[in-house]
Amino acid sequence: MERVRSTTVLCVSRGGRVALGADGQVTLGQTAIKHTASKVRRLYPGRVLAGFAGGVADAFALFTRFEAKLEEFHGNFERGAVELVKDWRTDRALRRLEAMLVVADGERQFLLSGSGELIAPDDGILAIGSGGPY
Repeated sequence: MERVRSTTVLCVSRGGRVALGADGQVTLGQTAIKHTASKVRRLYPGRVLAGFAGGVADAFALFTRFEAKLEEFHGNFERGAVELVKDWRTDRALRRLEAMLVVADGERQFLLSGSGELIAPDDGILAIGSGGPY
């Protein structure tokens, strides 16, 4: 039986608190080459958590863009997320990025993607990556 190697980023929110975690695996093709990568970051002086699945360089570019949107809109989490998704979908260079983000503050969580998705979960649980469906 083939062993499944998947990225998983999981975000759970309950009672105004949020937890976001991810595995540390980095793969090159079918080979796991690193197991201690950090796929979760604190943004906007620790008020926002963000996690990624996909290309590392692409995700770091998106983290930087999202943090700039948060700064531009003075910490307005929802507006920053909406504006990032709009840019990601319409900008020619950004459209080529291969990553997905989960972002959360104490009140809301969003899944963000380059195809224009900005999804808030019904039940306070979000998961992305190839291990997300599990």
